[in-house]
Amino acid sequence: MSRKSQKGLIFILFLLSAWLLLAGETTPALESLLPQLKGWAVKGEVLKFSPENLFEYINGAAEAYLSYDFQALIAAEYEKAGSPQTVSVEIYDMGSLKNAFGIYSAERYPDSNFISVGLQGYEEEGVLNFFMSHYYIKLLAFDSDQPSPETLRLFAAEIARRIGEKGDWPTPLKIFPAEGRVANSEKFILKNFLGYDFLHNGYMASYRFDAWEFDCFIIETQDLAQAKVMLDKYLQAKKEAHPQPILESRAYQLQDRYYQNVYIAQRGRYILGVMKIPEGKEKIGLKYLQALLVNCPE
Repeated sequence: MSRKSQKGLIFILFLLSAWLLLAGETTPALESLLPQLKGWAVKGEVLKFSPENLFEYINGAAEAYLSYDFQALIAAEYEKAGSPQTVSVEIYDMGSLKNAFGIYSAERYPDSNFISVGLQGYEEEGVLNFFMSHYYIKLLAFDSDQPSPETLRLFAAEIARRIGEKGDWPTPLKIFPAEGRVANSEKFILKNFLGYDFLHNGYMASYRFDAWEFDCFIIETQDLAQAKVMLDKYLQAKKEAHPQPILESRAYQLQDRYYQNVYIAQRGRYILGVMKIPEGKEKIGLKYLQALLVNCPE
């Protein structure tokens, strides 16, 4: 190898080392997020999993996590000195905040007992789950007749402190109209949105009006061109439903055998829609589509 080539290789290795150093500074290693609490110690081995072997840990649930581009998992069991109580800690690196929200939103319920930890968390008896940044954290208390909520909150607070910056809610969630929205019903679906492989990065929220419910949805694309392609593909897939132009041809209405009346439009890089509107309630569907269009940035 010539001296010039050697210098070039050294320079490339230097840049790679610098990049890895910076990445380490901005993204803490999963091991560093494991809490260290007085009176508690890790029992046994700390487990680590990747997309290739996640099924070995959560088996049937692995597909759901992989569908959100799961990156890595670290799991540890803690035991308290002089007590039968143990706490299981699972920290999932989902690669991005929206993916962490996606898997979190898939496992929460609108009527869960929500608490202020990370961006949001909820607790049940012996369980505390929350998400922040690009992490999804799951805590579970074992071997105690009456597990104290304070114990899991203590673990959660320490993990949140170690993560640091919690991030902010995904922007599309701020587009959903507030009126009638079922609190904490919002979800993010990364792939195969509405059952179509060409639709992705979709957000959905449930609404309740009188005695019936319907959904609003938002698809976030890279740019206006991609949004147009996605909408065209959707309308082509629904051509047998005869989509009708509405709102001066800026939107479409169609009837779907699963989703009843559907209203859909494009605004900038977003595709906006309302579905599950029954016959006789068409004005409600149109009202919410217009509200989405008003709330959506150009």
